[in-house]
Amino acid sequence: MEIKANNFIEEIINKDLASGKTQEVITRFPPEPNGYLHIGHAKSLCINFGIKSKYNGKCNLRFDDTNPVKEDEEYVESIKEDIKWLGFEWDNLLYASDYFDKMFDYAVTLIKKGKAFVCDMTAEEISKSRGTLTEPGTESPWRNRSVEENLDLFYRMRDGEFADGTKVLRAKIDMASPNINMRDPVIYRVLRARHHNTGDKWCIYPMYDFAHPLEDAIEGITHSICTLEFEDHRPIYDWFVRECECENKPQQIEFARLNITDTVMSKRFLKRLVDEKTVEGWDDPRMPTICGIRRRGYPASAVRDFCERIGVAKANSEVEHTYLESIVREHLNRDATRVMAVTNPIKVVLSNYEGSELLTIENNPNEQEKTYRQVTFSKELYIDGSDFMVSPPPKYHRLYKDAYVRLKGAYIIKCDDVLFDENGNVKELVCSYVPTSKSGNDTSGLKVKGVIQWVDANNFDTVTLRRFKPLLGINNGEADYINRVDKDSMRLEEAFVEKAAGQAQVEDKFQFMRIGYFVKDKLSTTERAVFNEIVGLKDSFNK
Repeated sequence: MEIKANNFIEEIINKDLASGKTQEVITRFPPEPNGYLHIGHAKSLCINFGIKSKYNGKCNLRFDDTNPVKEDEEYVESIKEDIKWLGFEWDNLLYASDYFDKMFDYAVTLIKKGKAFVCDMTAEEISKSRGTLTEPGTESPWRNRSVEENLDLFYRMRDGEFADGTKVLRAKIDMASPNINMRDPVIYRVLRARHHNTGDKWCIYPMYDFAHPLEDAIEGITHSICTLEFEDHRPIYDWFVRECECENKPQQIEFARLNITDTVMSKRFLKRLVDEKTVEGWDDPRMPTICGIRRRGYPASAVRDFCERIGVAKANSEVEHTYLESIVREHLNRDATRVMAVTNPIKVVLSNYEGSELLTIENNPNEQEKTYRQVTFSKELYIDGSDFMVSPPPKYHRLYKDAYVRLKGAYIIKCDDVLFDENGNVKELVCSYVPTSKSGNDTSGLKVKGVIQWVDANNFDTVTLRRFKPLLGINNGEADYINRVDKDSMRLEEAFVEKAAGQAQVEDKFQFMRIGYFVKDKLSTTERAVFNEIVGLKDSFNK
């Protein structure tokens, strides 16, 4: 049965399947373990694992760990956790370092074919000799060493006879190539650094451009999907696969990476934020890392949905960050439990109510199968400070002296009196409730336009709300992103919430009615819960 293609990558796969070039589709997600995954990686994850699912194929998780100086086991574990959280399962867990012996043999093959040589130039000298886009490069004075001498030197490099930076192995291709990547690239360097996977076994390490295509070939990858910046590297990718005489020949396909407005996804910049303690860590809710947006409360399903909707393109573009927020809001609106919370609380005393009762309130009006919770109601309540005014403007439908308002899921109340403290601030509202106005069984005949949230003064939790603005302030042309960081991008508020929220589990998500969507944070203690604002209620994306 023919599978309908939704993008140009799937069109290529369909043609390969139809021609018989490909029998089983095998992709891979190959992060370098030198930092935490960010929202941009989510797109690549969705593409590679999505293809696995659609074509009943396979997708490997392979760590491209060829640079031990920057890599760490911490990053390996975080990447695995992020992928699982997004809902994906890899078929094989692999490391580039698993193939170091085989890569060494491939390099020996190139030397024996006269396709690689040991060069004594420094990194700076090699860089200067590469030429420009309009001028050819200059050949190394060691380019024509004999095969025997190159083999001898390369084995001695492996055995640790030479100091770091004194010798490299380079491919011998074409210093006049219009593609600078083909101008005798370095494929091995001497580097004494302990590797997270191989320890001190090696003192030479392969370069990414050499290792990556060989890893794909060894694993039987059929379609090596990467971002557009690797398009110019495709000729060198194919050259290494061909000249190393790999049996499997993967096809590299490039797609446009994900760029989001007001969001910087440079690992170097994000690491700087962490190292300089500008943020709490890699999982700070303001960070665009996968663990950051998870802690922020973004549902994994919303992230996958976002990647699906923006599609796969060949040209780079930028997506509005409000579009991502809009999709997150859609998912939360569908799934999040509604609870009541009040900020800047004002006390309400019901003069004609005695005792207490349990009220049954719907958890989410959008649920297919309705669920409910019970909320206590008593003589003393708190309402939100924004829901009362001493001198209201016209068409103000909330509470003021002699006005009626409905308490969500409870009764209609009327404000009879306002008590002030010595500073003239509202201290307490004396109200009366309408006994016949109970929600779901209202026989009062009263028509009120205002409905406000409340909490029982005898049964609530005091919590801390962490409210966020974008981490980066207005783009003022500043080249260094660190100078755009908004130091006021997080502010704290105190709120009174229903017990249902205060006693929830970390990562439980709620809509605090008429305030916003929030998630319980790991900083919560038994004494006080902490909630991160996920998104507000208002959708600012222009659909």
